[in-house]
Amino acid sequence: MAFKINYQNNDYCVGDTIKVNYKIKEKDKERIQAFDGVLLVIQGIGENKNIIVQKSASDGVKVERIFPLNSPWIDSIKKMRTPKTKIRRSKLYYLRNPKVRAI
Repeated sequence: MAFKINYQNNDYCVGDTIKVNYKIKEKDKERIQAFDGVLLVIQGIGENKNIIVQKSASDGVKVERIFPLNSPWIDSIKKMRTPKTKIRRSKLYYLRNPKVRAI
């Protein structure tokens, strides 16, 4: 399956809500910043795998971030929840621009 990854002996699928703890270096200090959102895409083959995570910020603005899985800056990835229904797509690009129907 192209839409499933194994990172540090845990399985993550497209559609899962995950929290990525990412190390950020500011001048001489390092801190860990959490980025939590929906796993939209798993790209790449072998060592060159990337994931795209989308989170909802304030006022309905959505923020996407690309994380390379073999990066030393990723501290940990935690699965917060799985979707209620089975996801049958490998890329969830339709979540980027939801269409609103006016009645």
